[in-house]
Amino acid sequence: MTIEARRIHRRLSALAVRAALVGGIGLAGAAGATSHVALPHVHGLAYDASGTKLYAAVHDGLAVYSEGRWSLGPGPRHDYMGFAGTRKFFFTSGHPAPGTRLVNPLGLMQSTDGGETWVRRGLEGESDFHLLAAGFETDAIYVHNPAPNSRMKEAGIHHTLNQGLSWRRAAAAGLEGKLHALAAHPTDAGTVAASTDAGLYLSRDHGARFEPVASGAQALGLRFDVDGKHLWFGSFGGAATLQRISLDGARREDAALPQLGRDAVAHIAQNPARPDEIAIATFERRVFVSRDRGKTWKEIAAGGRPK
Repeated sequence: MTIEARRIHRRLSALAVRAALVGGIGLAGAAGATSHVALPHVHGLAYDASGTKLYAAVHDGLAVYSEGRWSLGPGPRHDYMGFAGTRKFFFTSGHPAPGTRLVNPLGLMQSTDGGETWVRRGLEGESDFHLLAAGFETDAIYVHNPAPNSRMKEAGIHHTLNQGLSWRRAAAAGLEGKLHALAAHPTDAGTVAASTDAGLYLSRDHGARFEPVASGAQALGLRFDVDGKHLWFGSFGGAATLQRISLDGARREDAALPQLGRDAVAHIAQNPARPDEIAIATFERRVFVSRDRGKTWKEIAAGGRPK
């Protein structure tokens, strides 16, 4: 049974709104109080460059997991959609928080201080990028644009090497199936990976042409390993899996995922300071951390509620 990300997203949106009305959950209340932190959707995961904080981009701001506890993240309570972290920056898109007087949608935004403040990098009022990836060392940004805008004359995968000033569209030859995620190589600005209903794909020419790396199951959450030689990707083919695979597809290792039932891995983050530490978020708003490269896991959020 195929996992339809958009269908699940819509269903969880309704559940989150209903829960907020009934139980008062959300990123509101006393700063730093775990009891006031909730994850009504997880739209992205990223560690900071020091590896001491795990950021979850959610429907109403940022949530931060550090030293075994959750806290409210800094900055405005935007509805963060596409979200990616590099050594120097966070990049995001989505919808502005009430009262911020920003134009909806946000276009491309950039932060140099862990999300406390954001700088507009263009396309505000024009585009909301649900799929956004950035190279950890290169700051190359890849997005999927659902419709033309003033800097992108066609829909599709685009990349920028100057933080949004100019964009180039990818021909994406060879890429098949509905697109679920993008990942940017940490050190090679021209290398990008994509997950689709048809499997996992890799391009080494800025997305001009993609070659299959893994097929046979729907590929979902995706990121490059910090070593630049492997990819981490979640898939679903009757059951959820998480694998680390070499870029040529020749070598694979399976992570021992917790029991997820009909759930699956939606987002993956890797600690740049301690590469054996991996974090995942699922479509049903469960978040896990492994400190032994996927052999064992600690659940740190269930159903959007911190643990």
